Order: sequence, then C-alpha cells, then structure tokens
Amino acid sequence: MKRFGFLLIFLAIALLAFQVVHAQNNAPLVLVMTANGPIEPAMQEYISRGIKTAEQRNAEALVIQLDTPGGSIETMKEIITDIRASAVPVIVYVTPRGAMAASAGTLITLAGHASAMAPETIIGAASPVDSSGGDLDSTLKAKQTEALKAIVRSLAERRGPQAVQLAEDMIDNAKAVSANEALQAHLVDFISPSLNDLLTKLDGFTVSMSNTNHTLHTANAATEPIDMTLIEELLLILTDSNIVFILLSLGVLALQIELSHPGAWIPGFVGVVCLALAFYGMGILNVNWFGLIFIITAFVLFILDLKAPTHGALTAAGVGAFIVGALVLFNSPGVPQFQRVSVPLVIGVGVSIGLMFGIILTYALRAQRNPIQFGVETLIGKNGYAVSDFGLAGQVQVGSELWTAEPVSGSDKIGKGDRVEVVEVQGLRLKVRKL
Repeated sequence: MKRFGFLLIFLAIALLAFQVVHAQNNAPLVLVMTANGPIEPAMQEYISRGIKTAEQRNAEALVIQLDTPGGSIETMKEIITDIRASAVPVIVYVTPRGAMAASAGTLITLAGHASAMAPETIIGAASPVDSSGGDLDSTLKAKQTEALKAIVRSLAERRGPQAVQLAEDMIDNAKAVSANEALQAHLVDFISPSLNDLLTKLDGFTVSMSNTNHTLHTANAATEPIDMTLIEELLLILTDSNIVFILLSLGVLALQIELSHPGAWIPGFVGVVCLALAFYGMGILNVNWFGLIFIITAFVLFILDLKAPTHGALTAAGVGAFIVGALVLFNSPGVPQFQRVSVPLVIGVGVSIGLMFGIILTYALRAQRNPIQFGVETLIGKNGYAVSDFGLAGQVQVGSELWTAEPVSGSDKIGKGDRVEVVEVQGLRLKVRKL
C-alpha cells in the first residue's frame, strides 16, 4: 500500500508539472526590441529583422521600446512601411522615463498598431530640416512639410481630429508635448510605467491590421528580447560623432606612423580600418567635409616639424588646425545637437596629439645633438693597445676589432702591449698616439 501511495503522489506531481509546462507553452509570446539612438540605416535593419522574427515565430505582438532624437526621413519612411506591413501587431513604446520620440521618432510612434509612453517622456518637434540640420528653403520646406503632414494624417486619422491637429502642429511649428498631453489628445493609447503594466493594459485591446482587426491577448504573456547583433551595434555606434572623430584621428595618426616607418604593417592596417569606419560614419552623419582640409593640414605641420624642427612652432600651429578642422567637420552651424562632437573631447585629443609629437620632436632634437654612435668616426678618442711592435705601421686592438695603425708622429716607437689612443681615421687605417 505504501508503494502504491508513493506512486500516486509521483503521478500527481508529474501531472501537475506537465500542466504547468503545457500552460507555459500555450502562453502568448511577446517579443521586445530596444531601439535607442538616431533613426539611421542600422536602426531600420534592426527593426526590420525584429518584425520578420516576430512573424516567423507567430508572436502575439512585437514591442519596440523607442528612445530617439530623430534622424533620416528616408529611413523613417522605410521603418513605417515595415511596421504597417507587419503581420504581427507592432506596439511602439516610448521609454524609459526621460526618453523621447522626437522628429522622425514621432511618426514611427504613430505608425505603431498601438502606442504608449512612459511617464516623463516627450514626443514631437517633427519639423523637416535639410541634410545638415538647418532650415530648408521656402519651396522645398513647403513640399517636405506637406508630404510629412500627409503621412501623419494617414497615421493619426484613426485616433480622431484632435490627434491629427496635434500631429500636424508638431510638423508645422515643431511642437513637442508630454506623455499626458499626448494621451489627452489621443495621440497615444496608453501611459505605462513599465513593460509589464503595458502588457496588462494591452490585453483585450483591439488593433487595426492591414486586412482585419485583431484583439490582443497579452495577459501573462511570455516576453523575450530581440537584441541587436554585433554588426548592428557597431553600425549604430558609428552614428556617434564622438566615436567617428576618434576613429578619424586614430586612422590618420596610424597611417602617418606607417609612412614614417615603412614596413611596420600593423599601423598601416589599423589606420586603414579606422579610416574606413570613420568615413562610413561621416557618410551617415551631417558633416562639413571642408573640415578635413584643416585636419590634413594639421598632420602635415606635425611631420614638417619633425623633418625641419622649429622648436615646436609648427606643432602648435598643427594643434590649432586640428581642433578647428574637427569643429568645422562636425559642429558647423545647422548640425543637429545630437550629432555634434564634444568640444572638450576635440580639444583633449588635439592637445594629446600635439604633446605626443612634441615628445617625438624633443627626442629628435636630442638625437641630433648627441655624438655619432655608429661608423668609424666613433673610434676617435677610444683607447686600445698594440698587438705588435711597429714603427711606421703595425696593428692595434680597439674594442673587439683589429686595425692597421700608424703613429701620429713618425718618431714614436710603439711596442707590443703599449696603450694607444685613436686620433684620426683614414679609410681603413688608424692614426694613434702612445699613452
């Protein structure tokens, strides 16, 4: 009977575990992405991959946690197309506290089948600007503005006239609003302090898909993150102007080391890789290419100071040209604030490079003042001894070498073993005097 009782207990536990596992397997799946950074091609690739993954895994929903200062209008349009064509409901969630969905991020938020914001977040300021972040001319601005307003109307009309009016105001007047103001205008569907709270509120919420309406079932949903791949993270990092500036500096510096010391292939390889990554980043960022002229000039001045030392004058001028070039390259008027390079970083790197070249210059000058350390000239003044008796000529040992020698004065008689000093070098013959 005891064995039978233990068997019943075991079967009951096994059945309970099976029910728990089965329940877990039947729980709806919600995939979660974290899109932090400017709206650039790397972000579009990441979001597109996330949507495809959600469709392949038949997820209940895909949540995009968004925090962006804005970015490329063309990339924004591609992301909106991907979201609206998704077979899985996409929920855009502006989070964490303090985050923003600015500029292009505003339209991406509106493109979600549902949208939410965390407390203390903002949305808006979606006026169109040119590729450098400055104002467009009147004709082009009118075209871009009307095109963007048409997009927001198509995205916000399901939310009511108040939402449409606010969205258009964000484009016409660069208006930005808080999460509470956006909710009151029905521009977003929820304010949620956390992902779990958002999933609770989404449960039973009906979203409009391309061909039908879909009621979300997100209660007790199993969440799973979709992280960026290493390549996607690298490409997104290259939209940081500070990183691009550092790569540019290292690349030019490494190539100069390679050109100064041919055959040391490692600096050359590092330089080419750094410059390739830097130019990729500059191709995405809004930069003023004229600044490169100043940066190249700076390194030319550094090299000239090594070749024809001016006691640091050219190095100081090079530091100034380097700093000016970097600021012109990345911080020209009209460049969006989030794409600007840190001024203290530019000054710090410029001064550091100047100090490095200054140290090299100091060693170069010191080497010029030092006596010659190689060649027969270094024998003058050295002592040795005679290995044979000689009058007009004989042999002496200087250091580890055996030399033919003759006395400075023909009257000197040098005997074997006598100490001598080298006075002059004539070809392969030394002139010595007896000590």
